[in-house]
Amino acid sequence: MVSFQSLLPWSFFVLMMILKSSALDKYTAAVYEHSVLLPKPTHKPVSSEEALKLMNRNMDILEEAIKRAAAQGAHIIVTPEDGIYGFQFTRETLYPYLEDIPDPQVNWIPCNDSQRFGPAPVQERLSCLARDNSIYVVANIGDKKPCDYTDPKCPNDGRYQYNTNVVFDSDGKLVARYHKFNLFMSEAQFDFPKEPEHVIFNTSFGKFGIFTCFDILFHDPAITLVSKLKVDTILFPTAWMNVLPHLTAVEFHSAWAMGMQVNLLSSNTHKIGMNMTGSGIYAPDGPQAYHYDAESENGQLLIAELHAHPSVSPTYLHAVNWSLHATTIKPFPQNNTFSGFIFSDEFTFSQLDNQAGNLTVCQKDLCCHLSYRMTEQQEDEVYALGSFDGLHVVEGEYYLQVSFSQGEVLLIMIESGN
Repeated sequence: MVSFQSLLPWSFFVLMMILKSSALDKYTAAVYEHSVLLPKPTHKPVSSEEALKLMNRNMDILEEAIKRAAAQGAHIIVTPEDGIYGFQFTRETLYPYLEDIPDPQVNWIPCNDSQRFGPAPVQERLSCLARDNSIYVVANIGDKKPCDYTDPKCPNDGRYQYNTNVVFDSDGKLVARYHKFNLFMSEAQFDFPKEPEHVIFNTSFGKFGIFTCFDILFHDPAITLVSKLKVDTILFPTAWMNVLPHLTAVEFHSAWAMGMQVNLLSSNTHKIGMNMTGSGIYAPDGPQAYHYDAESENGQLLIAELHAHPSVSPTYLHAVNWSLHATTIKPFPQNNTFSGFIFSDEFTFSQLDNQAGNLTVCQKDLCCHLSYRMTEQQEDEVYALGSFDGLHVVEGEYYLQVSFSQGEVLLIMIESGN
């Protein structure tokens, strides 16, 4: 008779072979840039029924995008930050839009048991959309958590309110919940968690991490997810306002994916009156699909195929040490420098005086080298190369090293610290 213990190693081997054979080398990703329907301005909270009515109108639009993505073979779809109820709330006016979102460890499919943790109509609908279309659904909603005097940080209204990303798998199960840590200056309606959350989950098509919008400018949780937890893909709901020269969605998010050598699924809210547009599916070797529309108020669905594990894909590009490379470059002449403010930061500029040439501009520890050729220059146009190395304090505080050229010129530029 064969003992149960003797079968264990063989059973484990068979299980691992099944899991390995079911894993995908590539998968199809989707993001949707949503022209969110906003609530009417009010200083008083609306009823829960009125709040749900607005959220269902937005989810009606998202449902169509989810169905279209699933019909085209997408394994996962990301929808935007603020994509279900909008923005410009106070703590009080936001409250009717919030639900209690449990820790995913509770093993919950809201579509099957929506009342388990209290009323959760939004989570129920998202769960059903994921299950009925056999697709992972990523959405941004609001979480509420009660607290009392035993918590010294408990807000005066007796609750925490979190800007929250949720992920439902293709069975409708809640598999991830992330509370935004780095809140933007206008997000006074939300609280930030006591510590940054490093949220990951595994699928048959890779290891995923998730964070929200302003988080991408900070070390935690963004860098930790990649450098220590080794995720393959970042899920990135955002309500990104484009600001030149360095905070433009497509360029910034594409560069982040290339620099961090991961996939980035960026889904932006679409409101051109607030300079919100720019979504994409980005890989380490460049954008696979992107959208930027500053003209219309239309939403846009993007779909593209990605390597599930980009670090072992044939197109993987090992990171270049640009600082080391730049130290080998002999600085070009630094002529006609002057100062100017861009987005409240004082840049050092160097004017491009000729039709073609080379120059260097430095500020503190940052030197930028430029080789350029102008295709055309009008008499009333001035072109310049600028650099900034300092603390940016307009909508929060973070340190920047950034350079850009002002004007339409064909150029190759390398920037790094000295």
